Amino acid sequence: MNPRKRMMASMLIIMVVCMMCVTSVLAEEVQTEETQGKKKVKILFTHDMHSHMDAYKAVKKKSDSSDKEKRTVMIGGFGKLKTLIDEKKAENPATFLFDGGDFSMGTLYQTIYETEAAELTMLGRLGYDAVTFGNHEFDYRSDGVSNMLHAVIENAKEDASFKLPAFVSANIDWDKNTSEDNKKIRDALEDYGSTPYVVVEHGGVRIGVYGVLGEDADACAPESGLTFEDIVDTSKEVVEKLEKEQVDMIVCLSHSGTNEDVEHSEDELLAKEVPEIDVIVSGHTHTTLDEAIQYGDTYIVSAGSCCKNLGELNLTQKDDGCWELDEYTLNHLDEDVPEDEAVLAELERYKKLVDEEYLSEFGYTFDQVLAENGVEFTQKDDFAEELEEDPLGSIIADSYVYAVQQAEGDDYEKVDVTISPSGAIRDTFQKGTLTVSDAFNVSSLGIGADRIPGYPLVSVYLTGRELKTAAEIDVSVSPMMTAAQLYPSGLRWTYNPNRMILNRVTQVELVQNVPYVQEKQTEEIRDDQMYRVVAGLYSAQMLGAVEDKSMGLLKITPKDKEGNEITDFEQYIIHDQNGAELKEWYALASYLESFNQNEEGISQIPSYYGEKEGRKLEDDSKNLGNLVKHPNRFAFMIYGVILMIILIVVFLIRFITKRGKKKKNMLY
Repeated sequence: MNPRKRMMASMLIIMVVCMMCVTSVLAEEVQTEETQGKKKVKILFTHDMHSHMDAYKAVKKKSDSSDKEKRTVMIGGFGKLKTLIDEKKAENPATFLFDGGDFSMGTLYQTIYETEAAELTMLGRLGYDAVTFGNHEFDYRSDGVSNMLHAVIENAKEDASFKLPAFVSANIDWDKNTSEDNKKIRDALEDYGSTPYVVVEHGGVRIGVYGVLGEDADACAPESGLTFEDIVDTSKEVVEKLEKEQVDMIVCLSHSGTNEDVEHSEDELLAKEVPEIDVIVSGHTHTTLDEAIQYGDTYIVSAGSCCKNLGELNLTQKDDGCWELDEYTLNHLDEDVPEDEAVLAELERYKKLVDEEYLSEFGYTFDQVLAENGVEFTQKDDFAEELEEDPLGSIIADSYVYAVQQAEGDDYEKVDVTISPSGAIRDTFQKGTLTVSDAFNVSSLGIGADRIPGYPLVSVYLTGRELKTAAEIDVSVSPMMTAAQLYPSGLRWTYNPNRMILNRVTQVELVQNVPYVQEKQTEEIRDDQMYRVVAGLYSAQMLGAVEDKSMGLLKITPKDKEGNEITDFEQYIIHDQNGAELKEWYALASYLESFNQNEEGISQIPSYYGEKEGRKLEDDSKNLGNLVKHPNRFAFMIYGVILMIILIVVFLIRFITKRGKKKKNMLY
């Protein structure tokens, strides 16, 4: 190419680049003009954090990696959360921070819930604008809620460096329910300054925010003593009031949740019925929504449980006053997020209080090492997803046998069977050192008759026939309701998933699990014989409620040693030699440190917990004989119904045929 042509080509390239730059600048100016003067807002949110204020171990695995590339990392916790909150607030003065409930109950910090209110106090220190109730805030009943709220009020009086978040709860029925529990909680909320809704303003944006607790969450809080009104009816009333307040946006903190079945997805139904709501922060179901669910101009968002993520919504107000989603992000609190030092110092102070006020009664400390673990237990997100034996459930059920032996000493009466349901298992074990805190987190639910945190173990008696019913519940019901899956010790069942529902278990037998033996000795179950069964207080109560839940189809009646029906399970709590309640978590902790020790004197989790032992055996036969043999009473009931339908159909056919013949004869 000659010099002249080369110069012309260069000038042409320069002109094209300049035109592209001008076009880009003009586009930016047009975009700026379109959004100029429009309000932009950032909403940060969490829910279902369950007292997970410390960073904790989790397995990190890239989606395209092999098992060898798995590694354990520290995620979550309020230290990381505070760092990220501060970063996000610096990006936009109109930033709001909300929590959708269940901020408590799940770690050792809950043991000072009533005296220190550590969780709600820390939400104030982190700068939350508003929070609401979850069902687990009522785990320690009305006394617990009242004591917690009054404790946090005192904390705020003593330390003016932080402001308490607004506590919003709109659908508690204060008028129809006049119980003492109702009055106690209402008085405490009034002392706190709680209201059904509140208007929060940041950066020139006014947001009306209110809280509701849904139907399923209400059913999960039977000890609350409260009555909750319908979330849709309540929302319509609150929205009408907030519109009169001339707010820019309406946010609902809903502890109701979403469901794959849209007809049972409470927050989706809420969005459809009350379109004036702009954002629904959806808690309770522990859902992680990678994309917001949108109905019209309403966005439903969920960030998952246990403080793994900080949810973030960035929105721009449109000309009609509604809001358009610019960006939706789940900010993962992973190892790359540094921890805020001031928060860590405050958590250390709480740990010392836990040691002094709670763990000292058990001879433990918060971070005390119990065992070294080389077993890869099921991760919590995957737990109970399939109907199968699980080593995590097995080690928990086995721990009950060991702990009762230790607690009763010379007075020990043989425990035939122990049961741990998946719904009561709240965490898992990672590889490496296992601490007292880890053991507590796995079995963290509830409170005993002694008003000390942690469900105690109870001793009841069931007949062999009822043990078979329990096995059938596991096999037939848990695929539809994963919280009902049962993990046994001392019991083995064989089932065929191809058989008729409620008639899938083909064999149930006793088997020794503790102490462990490789060659299992089994014993036939006798229908009318009574067997000693140990379970957690809540689990035992649920066994007793099976008849009501199944509308009379299934029946399990926990009894005392003499065969009398148990009506007050607290009378059958197992105590140690000193009269202390035997807590579920303590049973697990003491079992973990009972195994053979290494050179450093640390207990080693046995390798046999890394494998299935055959506690649930699947027979996938489709042979007709195997599908119908050994029918139980449920099968006979269903067969009877089917036979009745067949007879009715035959009768109708014969009746119609006869009438047809009769009409034909009349014609001739």
